[in-house]
Amino acid sequence: MVLRIFGLSGLVTVASLVVAFLYGGPTALALCAILGILEVSLSFDNAVINATVLQRMSDWWQRIFLTVGVLIAVFGMRLVFPLAIVWITAGLDPVRAFDLALNPPADDAPYFPDGSPSYETLLTDAHPQIAAFGGMFLALLFLNFIFEEREITWLGWLERPLAQAGKLDMLSVVVAGAGLILTAEFLAPDDKRATVLAAGVLGMIVYIAVDGLGSMFHTEEHAGGPSELAKATGKAGFFLFLYLEVLDASFSFDGVIGAFAITSDPIVIALGLGLIGAMFVRSITVYLVRKGTLSEYVYLEHGAHWAIGALAAILLISIGVHVNELITGMVGVAFIGAAFISSVLRNKREGGDEEELESERAATPVG
Repeated sequence: MVLRIFGLSGLVTVASLVVAFLYGGPTALALCAILGILEVSLSFDNAVINATVLQRMSDWWQRIFLTVGVLIAVFGMRLVFPLAIVWITAGLDPVRAFDLALNPPADDAPYFPDGSPSYETLLTDAHPQIAAFGGMFLALLFLNFIFEEREITWLGWLERPLAQAGKLDMLSVVVAGAGLILTAEFLAPDDKRATVLAAGVLGMIVYIAVDGLGSMFHTEEHAGGPSELAKATGKAGFFLFLYLEVLDASFSFDGVIGAFAITSDPIVIALGLGLIGAMFVRSITVYLVRKGTLSEYVYLEHGAHWAIGALAAILLISIGVHVNELITGMVGVAFIGAAFISSVLRNKREGGDEEELESERAATPVG
């Protein structure tokens, strides 16, 4: 099963590295490999969340997400999106934006000799509104999770009081809105405050709209996930697909922006982040669904949501303070790693309790 799930990703990785080498030699090859590793490390929590949604979808919609959705992730978010940001914010046509990306100033200078900004500079200037949109979308996803009562809690000492507080209607929107106002007031540059507020509100609107549409076609879930008959089809499947695409876009922001700390070449970024990174995230998602890992390791979903909360905070903080990409990646890995270890310990503890109960039953005389 592992070979079948990860085999295609391995082939795509080899092909991408070969193309990178032919395109830009050993330097491009090394940069492509680094970007692929960066994307996988940043997006492991994305794969866990994808799996929790994907297991609610019918087989047909799962295939659509794992084919069409991956194409959107590869070419839409990792190649077209940065170009679109540049041509929209700088008022350039798409061809000029692509030409600007392929022909940076000498020595990767931020400006050309005539004083015009480089592609990387234009994209970096757009970071505050990108981070505000993605940060608020992910913040609402995290807040709606921790403010909901659950039978199983990971950080019970914290999650149970938060779930109690969550009985207050629309608390997640209130907290997210307050966070956005504080970010705009204390972190955003003076000339970007209105833009940050508008982008953040838009991120909240998109989350509420997509999540609300998905709730209209909510399917019943059972202890081990939704049954085959209850899995989302038709409109329900479509809105879950749409939700996953917006979610992937929000996760991609930090990776796309962070990639420019390594290289500004859009081809290398598309190969490393898009083909290598996105394909491995797809494979990890499929593995989690097919192996039933989320049901076996029950705290993984909790860990992924706490990682999302951390990522949302990092995106908002990065509007005013540079945050090293290594920190962004390691925070997610740390939360999910801790959740995985906690799940393993829980399974061992419950397994030991069951063995002890069986021994007591065997020792009890019949009649």
